[in-house]
Amino acid sequence: MPELSSDITEADLVSWLVKPGDHVEAGDLIAELETEKSTIEFESQASGTLVEILVPEGTSGVEVGTVLALFEPDAGTPSIREPEPEEAPTPTREPRSEVRATALARRAAEQAGVDLDAVAGSGQGGRIVKADIQAASAQTATAASAPHPVDSGTPRTSLPLSRMRRTIAARLTQAKQTIPHFYLSVECEIDRLLAMRDRFNAEDRHISVNDFVVRAAALALVEVPDANVSWTEDALIRYERADVAVAVATEGGLITPVVREADRKELVTLSLEVRDLAARAREGKLHPREYQGGSLTVSNLGMHGIHSVYPILNPPQSCILGVGAGRQQPVVRNGELAVGTVMNCTLSADHRALDGVVGARLLAAVKQSLEDPRRMLL
Repeated sequence: MPELSSDITEADLVSWLVKPGDHVEAGDLIAELETEKSTIEFESQASGTLVEILVPEGTSGVEVGTVLALFEPDAGTPSIREPEPEEAPTPTREPRSEVRATALARRAAEQAGVDLDAVAGSGQGGRIVKADIQAASAQTATAASAPHPVDSGTPRTSLPLSRMRRTIAARLTQAKQTIPHFYLSVECEIDRLLAMRDRFNAEDRHISVNDFVVRAAALALVEVPDANVSWTEDALIRYERADVAVAVATEGGLITPVVREADRKELVTLSLEVRDLAARAREGKLHPREYQGGSLTVSNLGMHGIHSVYPILNPPQSCILGVGAGRQQPVVRNGELAVGTVMNCTLSADHRALDGVVGARLLAAVKQSLEDPRRMLL
């Protein structure tokens, strides 16, 4: 099992694309792996013949470093691994218990005192994974300290929690409980922005309001570098470029693909990249490196008619920008009453990494670009 990224220690082996006896070339796709947020195609690292599959498809929670199969390289091809015959790796046998669970899940259950027979598995084929044990342990602790509601007999359906849903729940709970959030809001008049968008679209260069927001956020990070940071216990990490994540709703939950160096990309290029990332996010085809990192996240619910958004931080980022819908309302321009299109932007920030005045400067820079979109043209 390859190391997919520094913070992913296991993945599900969804399917094998080859069978024992098949000959493959270096770079051929041989298996599909699934993490909590994406499905990843696994390529052969050398040319040769697949001898034996050790980890069957449908296995959940396969740890990084686990031997998945035996492979015989072609003659003259450097071997990936050449163990002595008597040391050839063998598949790990399932414990005698009839309950299907990963080794990590069994260890976690033993440590937490959780009965595997009472846990519903969310992995492939109903296999119990470590996240199931953590959820069961947390549910037991909550149930022990909270009063039980009276069952009204209302019809209901229990929906199994996916690996992605559990991961989102764990990360956001940790973020809300351990990061001191503060919030700043500003109203932006976007009539000139809408006029510019209409001109782009008339030229068949389709730009969305969200594309303008992503670009404005990137330029603001460059203008206010004190906000382009992440908190660690040992140091404050300042980033040298403006990588902006975009929150995308998928069937399984929220995912945040990252537009790298968004400050250096013209609007049309940025728009095409955002659309490509969003489409592949909904299909579960992002590589982990495409949704990890980033300086700031843009979370836009304006298309749903929401006026204000107060989002939870996406660690290790220190800022997330919530964007509402543009709506017409009375505004004062040069001392006279007029009708303008106003959009609310709310910044959630980590108070450990930046103070209110830095957040205010960042939000002011975003507002300036949105109200004068010519600043966003290269």
